[in-house]
Amino acid sequence: MSTPWLSVIGIGEDGLAGLSAATRAVVERAEALVGGIRHLAMVPLGPASRHVWPSPFALAQPLLESLRGHRVVVLASGEPLWFGAAATLSRWFDPAEMMVAPHPGAFSLAAARLVWPLQDCLCLSAHGRKAEALTLHFAPGRRLLILSEDANTPKRVAALLHEHGFGASRITVLENLGGAAERVVAGIDAVSDLNVVAVDCSPSPGWRQLSLVPGLPDDAFDHDGQLTKREVRAVTLAMLAPQPGELLWDVGAGCGSVAIEWMRAGGQAVAIEPKAERCDRIARNALILGAPDLEIVAARAPAGLPLDARAPDAIFVGGGVSEPGVLDICRAALKPGGRLVANAVTIEGEAALISFHAVQGGEMSRLSVARLAPVGGFNTWHPAMPVTQYVGWKR
Repeated sequence: MSTPWLSVIGIGEDGLAGLSAATRAVVERAEALVGGIRHLAMVPLGPASRHVWPSPFALAQPLLESLRGHRVVVLASGEPLWFGAAATLSRWFDPAEMMVAPHPGAFSLAAARLVWPLQDCLCLSAHGRKAEALTLHFAPGRRLLILSEDANTPKRVAALLHEHGFGASRITVLENLGGAAERVVAGIDAVSDLNVVAVDCSPSPGWRQLSLVPGLPDDAFDHDGQLTKREVRAVTLAMLAPQPGELLWDVGAGCGSVAIEWMRAGGQAVAIEPKAERCDRIARNALILGAPDLEIVAARAPAGLPLDARAPDAIFVGGGVSEPGVLDICRAALKPGGRLVANAVTIEGEAALISFHAVQGGEMSRLSVARLAPVGGFNTWHPAMPVTQYVGWKR
């Protein structure tokens, strides 16, 4: 087993004084110190070389590799494996080469100041992330602890709460936790960039809940009619079987409804759509519905499929089913064990699915939905166009 040469030390606003004697000894024996300017300033000058984190952060990997063979200490905020530097370093280096020493971090200290049981809180980060992703986690009675990007984050969080029906929530800003300048303020009045936003979620009167379970109402999406309707969309996503972290291609994405609901279930997605106005619509829907990291490719399949990128775990073909080669190329692009789901409403699309099924096997279904609607003084069922659905697996 390798001897750890890379130590990641969590350090708080109280600096070296807050470290145990053993952890402080690791810092004092370091031959190279790596960290932010603020953290490096907490350690008195000595024989160790000093290296400030480069920008972009990805350049830190070759920097640390160049220091291999020396006793390297990385100084990080609080708990380095919780939205911290060690989480990234653990993907770059063998864990046997690393030693991590945590320190009470921002989440633990914030929960302690508020006397909120930490296991009942949802700990999130807006640091280096799009704040719109936070909206997925707004729910009645939920307590959120959000690591801020800067002093403007509390105002951004408050605006999102109002936009999404949670304007009645209580917000507390906790700054410089564990240091001499610590401050806890009810409201959004942040002064320091080093702050945590605590939210006790409470819905506004008339709030309309959007579930994380697939099958959002059709009017939750801005669309031009190119939309997989609610009931069919719920069945489609059940067949796609999203798992956290898995990648979906939504081919012929329309307004992006399937890709967005996949991401709301915890996955990653690429929406492939040739029409520019629909791509703009997809982007707006993704922001509003908490999927700001949805990747949008403005291209027609199969030529525009991102075949040189990460292989998808699942593919949904909602448009262009009858386009020559689309189904075969999509199936070939899947990871082993991946799922391919394709819907068609036209005779030509259905014929393409039947031909594909004859060669590749899988399952075929026809989905029909009828909605009650008034006719004169009576009510009657109005059927929607039936949808032919193909489901297959790449064994």
